[in-house]
Amino acid sequence: MKTINLKFFTTLLLALVLSLGLTTAVGFGQDMEELTVGTSAGFPPFEIMEEGDLVGFDVDLMEAIAEEQGLDLQWRDLSFASLIPALDAGKVDVVAAAMTITAERDKKVDFSDPYWSADQAVIVREESELNVVEALMGSRMIGAQTGTTGASWVKEELIEKKIIGNSVLRHYDTYVMAVRDLVNKNIDSVVVDTPVAETFTERQPVKVIARLVTGENYGLAVKEGNSELVAELNSGLQKIRDSGKYDELVEKWFE
Repeated sequence: MKTINLKFFTTLLLALVLSLGLTTAVGFGQDMEELTVGTSAGFPPFEIMEEGDLVGFDVDLMEAIAEEQGLDLQWRDLSFASLIPALDAGKVDVVAAAMTITAERDKKVDFSDPYWSADQAVIVREESELNVVEALMGSRMIGAQTGTTGASWVKEELIEKKIIGNSVLRHYDTYVMAVRDLVNKNIDSVVVDTPVAETFTERQPVKVIARLVTGENYGLAVKEGNSELVAELNSGLQKIRDSGKYDELVEKWFE
C-alpha cells in the first residue's frame, strides 16, 4: 500500500510541475506585447523591399528595440501619406519610416526621442549638367514622395514663393518610383533626404548636386496621447545605444 501511495504522490507531483511549467510558458507568451509597425518601403536604406523581404535600418532598429523590451512585432507596408491616418485609426501602433519630427506632425502624433538627423538633397541624372539653380527653377520637373519633408520643402520654398508653378512638382508614392522616373528622363531632379540620396547614388546612375540644410530629426511615431508606448520605445532606444547595438546598425547600413 505504501508503494502505491508513493507512486501516486510522485505522479501527482510530476503533473503539478509540468502544469506549472506549461502555465509559465503560456504566461510568458501572453505577456509579450504585440505591436503592429507601419512603414513605407521605398526609402533606402531605412526601409526597402529586397527579394520580397522588408529590410532596412528602421526595420533592424525596431527589431532591436523589441528584443530589449519584450515586444512582438508585426509589420505593415503602407504608402507614406497613409501612415499617420493609420495610426489615428488604430491600424498600426507605431510608425517606423524615417519620419521627420515636425510641428505639424507633432499636433497629430507623439514622437519618440530622435534617432537620426538629416537634411534634404537635390539629385539629378549622372550625365546631367544642371546646377542646383537650373534644376529647381523654371519649368523643369521636380519629383518628391507624397507627404514627405522633401515635397514640403519644394512647396514652401519654391511654389508658395512663386519661384516655380505648382504643376512643376510631381508627387510619387515612393522615392524608388521618383528616381526611376528621373533615370528614365521623365523628370529633371528629385528632392529627397540626404542619407536616402546617397544610397540612390550607389544604386542608380544619379548624383547629388546640392545639400539643402533643413536640420531634420527622425522619430518613431505613435498615436497621440500614448505616453506609455513612447516611454517604452525611448527606453529600448537608449538601451541599444548603451549596448553598442545602435552603432552596429549604423555601420551595417551607412558605412
